[in-house]
Amino acid sequence: MFYSAMKMSLGNSLRLVFRPWVEGMENVPDTGAAILASNHLSFSDSFFLPSMLHRKVTFIAKAEYFTTPGVKGRLTAAFFKGVGQLPVDRSGSRGAGEAAIKSGLDVLERGELFGIYPEGTRSPDGRLYRGKPGGLGRLALLSGAPVLPVAMIDTEKIQPPGQVVPKVMRPGIRIGKPLDFTRYQGMEHDRFILRSVTDEVMYEIMKLSGQEYVDEYATAAKRRMADEAKRRKAEEKAEKAEKPEGSDRADGGSGAGGRRDAAA
Repeated sequence: MFYSAMKMSLGNSLRLVFRPWVEGMENVPDTGAAILASNHLSFSDSFFLPSMLHRKVTFIAKAEYFTTPGVKGRLTAAFFKGVGQLPVDRSGSRGAGEAAIKSGLDVLERGELFGIYPEGTRSPDGRLYRGKPGGLGRLALLSGAPVLPVAMIDTEKIQPPGQVVPKVMRPGIRIGKPLDFTRYQGMEHDRFILRSVTDEVMYEIMKLSGQEYVDEYATAAKRRMADEAKRRKAEEKAEKAEKPEGSDRADGGSGAGGRRDAAA
């Protein structure tokens, strides 16, 4: 009930303001379980995709979104519950993965749609990163549900990090044909099979999105970029510390004097 009301109000608002376009809607089954495996460009991906589908789709979200105290915290929790997101404690990587898989299986066993971002986090630069096999692969093999590759288009341009007011523009959604991995059922503990399943899905997402593919986990890329930013900042700080105080003024003065002498 709450989901329907939230979807109607939020979905109508998103469609009216942003006018998202969708291709491949016919690939979403009218009934039965299915996994929507999408690239992840923006925080808004989890809102645009559900708002355009005729069926409910459930995603997982950090437990902190549901437990933050205060009025803002309660409103945030109500909002995430309203749009069909489930809380998952990510305090431990293995525990988080198991909790996410259990939540996903519960949704799929009810014959519903479950949404997952194989990259594990938002892309730091708009490129498509390597998918994590533990979640998507195991869910597909344990449930037997078909996997629908999904490409979100241009959602990162609507509200880049640090931008408060969203840019009004048309994002897109491409939904690919369902992929069947039932031939691998019973092999959910084989890491090579899980890797193969995930790579096949990521390849389809790449074709749908047109993104450049990076054979690296997005989480590792984010850490590397953060380390590089810290290193550059430290180098700039060191350069400023080594430069004699007032050297800019001294250089500027001699340069000006030199020009005056030359003019004379």
